[in-house]
Amino acid sequence: MNYQWLIDRVDSYIVDHSRTVILLFLVATMAFAGGLGSIETESGQQQFVEELPSYQALEQVQQDFDRSFSQVNTTTTLVQSDQNVLSKPALLDMLRSQERISESDPLRVEDTESPARRVARTLDPNATTLDAQIRAVERSTPGEIDAAVRRAAADGDRGTFRSRLSTDFNRRSASASAMEATVTHRAGPGAGSEGGPGGASEFPPNKEQRTKRLVAAAATTSTIRVQGTPPDTTTTTLTVVLPIALVLIVLMLAVAYRDLVDLLIGLAGIVMTLIWTFGFIGLVGIPFAVLLIAVPPILIAVGIDFGIHAINRYREERVEGRGVAESMRLTTDQVSVAFFIVMGTSAIGFLSNVVSAFPPTRDFGVTAAAGIVFTFLIFGVFVPATKVSVDRLRERYPIPTITQTPFGSESSPLGRLLAGGVTVAERAPALFVILVLLTTAGAGVYATGVDTGFSPDDFQPAAETPGYLQTLPEPIRPPAEFEYVKIDDFREANFEQEDRLLLYVEGPMREDTALERLHRAGRDPPPTFVRDGTYADSQSIATLIRARTRTDPEVRRVVERNDRDDDGIPDDDLSQVYAAMEESTGEDDLSGFLSEDRRSALVVYTVDGDEPNDAITDDAYRVASDMEYEAQPTGNAVIFDEALALVLETVIQSLALTLLGAALFLIVVYWVVEGRPSLGVANVVPILVTVVALVASMRAFGISFNAINGTILAIAVGLGIDYSVHVVHRFVDEYTERDLYPALRRTVVGTGGALTGSMLTTVFGVGVLALALNPAVGVFGVLIALSVLYAYLTSIVVLPSVLVLWARHVDGAGERNTDMGDARIGGR
Repeated sequence: MNYQWLIDRVDSYIVDHSRTVILLFLVATMAFAGGLGSIETESGQQQFVEELPSYQALEQVQQDFDRSFSQVNTTTTLVQSDQNVLSKPALLDMLRSQERISESDPLRVEDTESPARRVARTLDPNATTLDAQIRAVERSTPGEIDAAVRRAAADGDRGTFRSRLSTDFNRRSASASAMEATVTHRAGPGAGSEGGPGGASEFPPNKEQRTKRLVAAAATTSTIRVQGTPPDTTTTTLTVVLPIALVLIVLMLAVAYRDLVDLLIGLAGIVMTLIWTFGFIGLVGIPFAVLLIAVPPILIAVGIDFGIHAINRYREERVEGRGVAESMRLTTDQVSVAFFIVMGTSAIGFLSNVVSAFPPTRDFGVTAAAGIVFTFLIFGVFVPATKVSVDRLRERYPIPTITQTPFGSESSPLGRLLAGGVTVAERAPALFVILVLLTTAGAGVYATGVDTGFSPDDFQPAAETPGYLQTLPEPIRPPAEFEYVKIDDFREANFEQEDRLLLYVEGPMREDTALERLHRAGRDPPPTFVRDGTYADSQSIATLIRARTRTDPEVRRVVERNDRDDDGIPDDDLSQVYAAMEESTGEDDLSGFLSEDRRSALVVYTVDGDEPNDAITDDAYRVASDMEYEAQPTGNAVIFDEALALVLETVIQSLALTLLGAALFLIVVYWVVEGRPSLGVANVVPILVTVVALVASMRAFGISFNAINGTILAIAVGLGIDYSVHVVHRFVDEYTERDLYPALRRTVVGTGGALTGSMLTTVFGVGVLALALNPAVGVFGVLIALSVLYAYLTSIVVLPSVLVLWARHVDGAGERNTDMGDARIGGR
């Protein structure tokens, strides 16, 4: 057959031209290594939502309105705590800290705001600068300050005073235990749209440290903490996880190989696979996002499996007395097809993620699929060629050999344990399969209750790292705590969780009724919106005009002249109103809510941050529908709710594509290679059991599907097929030469030994991701380890009974395609 001709040609290169093969692979490795320097990194949740309509609306807001929202990306938060942050000494601490920060040129401070400034302005309405506000507080008595606090609480805007005080604020006693302040920074040279809060790309690396030093020098009686940029857990996780994973993998491989030279060959194959894969993403421009942290463990898992199977199978032939060339030919004849099947089905599983709505998930699918192909080439060609060259050198030189016996034999304790599944298959295969299917069906019903989730907490580490991680050596030891998270937890526990909802409105804003429409949309707001009387608490060009009419007589005259219904919202000749506003406030203030071309506007609503995202989103679209213009809601609540809705859809789509694609591929391959397409169906049964068990375990452990682990089912199929394919393919090979039960026992014991070594190495090597500081990556690692464990158990315990039923009722009891087997293995 054509495929046998191809295998023979590859055998010839591996056995007869091994040094040439090694050289070609080393040259390719050098070429891929050139792409390693081009890898770019991405972090945070932005990468997962950047294609959502709500997120694209957010980007449009940042482009059209240069004041109101784009500066969120260049804001630093100060959190003050004290017995009473509204006392005179605490107010002075905050004001002096804000003054010092404002006077620091490198920080490019445009504005600062806090309840302390509001109290000072209440004490002295003419105190517009920080210096004047400090003097106003210094010359006031405690009683005057308490009275000013009460007036500010009564008259102050909810968004700038009350919500920036802790929930224990007592207006009567004018006291609170915590206060928030914000520092807004101007964008400077090199500023871009990327980067997280705090504008990491726009300031020197010491921005945060500089702010902390200034605050520490100014605050003498209270504690003021600086919340800067979120921690980058991607780099930290790699630093912690990879060295530990490497140590565990080496230890497990040492047990599986029990030979130093073979261990080094296997490790060389793994290193080459990683170089090829990450060189590939550098060359094609795929950014390294948090989800790609899972790619190395997956490829290492498959590479370990391929390496152990190849070496173990080769050793089985060698202990029979065959030479190097003959043993390797027989080995590659048997394992090459299995490797190809695993590569094909795994690639299908990973590529199913290209239908995902999340760009990092699509990148993960492409990267993992490419890595699986590289793994197949390296462990299917390079590793056997290297093994041939080394063993030939061993025949000529006294290279130390510890052992060359296969891992697992019928007489060993492991062999007897592995044969347990065969014993069940011999005695009651039908009954056992029925019990497994009934249990799987019950678990499937239970698994339908698994939750989905998507929130910023998925990407944020715990405030304090576990104590056992602090015992690691200094080079890989993570920080003892993450101050950003600690402050964030404090804010969540002590402040009202209000959030901003943005409404991006497109329409002719010069139209006479435009501002009336913006204003009317907030009338009688839904429950999740914070109220200001009968209207939603909001900021827009309409509210800006209303506020300006109270302080600027010229603007008031223009508005009154163009306000036909006397409600304070102009509804005639808006171009004249806008011109008067520009003269009064400047174009910068106006552009915070109105685009330069007057064809779009921004309305900012305050919503209850304690309400569920889906409730906020539903209410947001209700308000948008009342706008009478085309309006798109955006903001954290809307973006994360829309992302959550796509998580389950992505999971179902990728799983359906994976199962369908893998099943069809297996049927076609077994039809072409073995002439038995029904083997493809038998091969899928343990995979279905694995997937159901995994999802049921997720519900039992309280694990939700999210944007990161939404790929886990496709991965479970890809890795699970790896185990079942080795058993099925080896079984068919043995079944051509001996009776059913001896063939099955020889298969499970022989292949099961390699599978056991692969499983243990993978479970421990991948399971180390549980140490990841990013919680989503940690859960992801645990799920991969569980999927490998379940795939191993179903292949060793369930699959033998399935193969017995296949042999009896599908292939025909006792019938064997001996001629096909002889042709396949060269008359062995």
